[in-house]
Amino acid sequence: MNVNFRFAIVSDLHIALPHTIWDHPSRFHLVEVSIPALENVLQHLSQLDLDFLLLPGDLTQHGEPENHVWLQKRLSELPFPAYVIPGNHDVPVIEADKQSIAFSDFPYYYQNFGYHNPKQIYYTHELLPGVRLIALNSNSFNDQGKQIGRLDASQLLWLEEVLAGVGDELVLVMIHHNVVEHLPNQSRHPMASRYMLENAPELLQILRRYNVKLVFTGHLHVQDVAYESGVYDITTGSLVSYPHPYRVLEYRQDKYAREWLQICSHRVESVPQFPDLQSTSRQWMGDRSLPFLLKLLTLPPLNLPLPQAEELAPTLRDFWADIASGDAMLNYSQFPDSLQHYFSKYGAIAEGGTPMLIDNNATLLL
Repeated sequence: MNVNFRFAIVSDLHIALPHTIWDHPSRFHLVEVSIPALENVLQHLSQLDLDFLLLPGDLTQHGEPENHVWLQKRLSELPFPAYVIPGNHDVPVIEADKQSIAFSDFPYYYQNFGYHNPKQIYYTHELLPGVRLIALNSNSFNDQGKQIGRLDASQLLWLEEVLAGVGDELVLVMIHHNVVEHLPNQSRHPMASRYMLENAPELLQILRRYNVKLVFTGHLHVQDVAYESGVYDITTGSLVSYPHPYRVLEYRQDKYAREWLQICSHRVESVPQFPDLQSTSRQWMGDRSLPFLLKLLTLPPLNLPLPQAEELAPTLRDFWADIASGDAMLNYSQFPDSLQHYFSKYGAIAEGGTPMLIDNNATLLL
């Protein structure tokens, strides 16, 4: 197999038509920009010679039917094929309610975007000769009806069957929840664990068995490239929260049959209502950061007393914006040594102490 192709990733669009916007006072999501930001991105992508577009979930604000209808219509107008999966916001309930579609209805909205069999909420598709997409659904519900990030047994069995039959095809996996940790101790952190797939180790074991190297995720709203034992998890930030990023990627093989993936990230710089979107959005996130920071500081593993957390929080105002940007270079030298050590783990510093800037722009040897 010798294939070369170019594709894009746009994640966590949270599309919200104006009359559907949910205006919660502490929301990080600047959903007012969802549609103009997407139009900005699609205008750029339509100028490129793309082979396809991947959208790894949270396509809509809260699974509203009219937002799903708007998006599938817009995707049908693109000059390249697009492939989607549901995020937790797209299918928040099992049965339809006044706000959201039913869980099982999702594929019927996107039959032209991967779901050739709308009775199944995951699928596989040949993107190009020798290149296969496996699109997984990571949204499940427990016995109490609470939404969780997990692959059920039948989907894992289906995945094994698909992978056993792919031969020498290059396989790309798309799933909403993270399968490799992007934050320190993410799978066990009381705030971050919900962004991880609960049974990620089981999925990773299957992917490694069949030499699958590339997984594309969303959900966390950060720009990050994580690697664990042969598998890259490339997560893309949200189009409606700082820094409003998207990615263009190129896969190629050289004459030595080595595989390379070049990642180039872009940002939406402005939309009509927000001409300086980057600055405005960073300010927006900082203005709403206090509740998040107090939880981060007072919950395990830090367990700081509330008065100390309240004293430190203003210094950390832009902490999450820096993480969301990717390639974070953090400096909290005014903090006690133990806190400096803790927050340094969030930065883009390799074990040897040198910067490792791969979250936004990089060329990976697979």
